[in-house]
Amino acid sequence: MTYPQHAWLAIGPRRVALVLVVSAVLAAASSAAPAHPKSAPPFVLPGRAGTVALDSLRGRVVLVDFWASWCTPCRSSFPWMQALHEKYSRRGLTIVAINLDKDRAAADAFLEENPATFTVAFDPKGKTAEAYRVEAMPSSYLIGPTGTVLHAHAGFDPKQTGTFETLIQEACKP
Repeated sequence: MTYPQHAWLAIGPRRVALVLVVSAVLAAASSAAPAHPKSAPPFVLPGRAGTVALDSLRGRVVLVDFWASWCTPCRSSFPWMQALHEKYSRRGLTIVAINLDKDRAAADAFLEENPATFTVAFDPKGKTAEAYRVEAMPSSYLIGPTGTVLHAHAGFDPKQTGTFETLIQEACKP
C-alpha cells in the first residue's frame, strides 16, 4: 500500500484540526501543574511551637503550603487553609504552612492579621522551597500518608478550592 506524500492530508482538514486542538489541550494541561518531586523532600524547620519535621507526620495526609508576607493571594489562602484545618484535621489532615520571608518580623505581622491554628514553619533561606521546586506564591503540595506528592498547585484561586478540597477528601479516606 502506498501513502500520499503528505499522508495527513488524506484524513481531511477537520480531523487534522481536531488532532492539533487535542494535542494543544493536552500540552497545556500537562504544563499547568507545576513540576514537583514524586516523593516529598523531607524537612526539619523551626516552627512557632518547636521544630517541624515532615518525617514525624508520616501516616497522615499533609498539605504543605509555601507563603510569604508580601504575597497578596496568601492573604486569601490563609482563611481557606484555616477552614480546611478545622474541617479535616480530625480525619488525618495536617497543614504545614512554610514561610519564606527573610525577616521573621514580617511573617509574624502577617500572622497577626491572618490568624492560623495550623502548623507554621519558617525557612528564611528557602532551601525547602528549592527542594519542592516552588515557582510561585503560594504553592501547595498535597502529600499522602506514605510521603508521595499526590498533587501540586501554584497560586491561589478561590474558584478552584472545591477541586483541591475533593483531592483532600479522597486522600483522607480511611
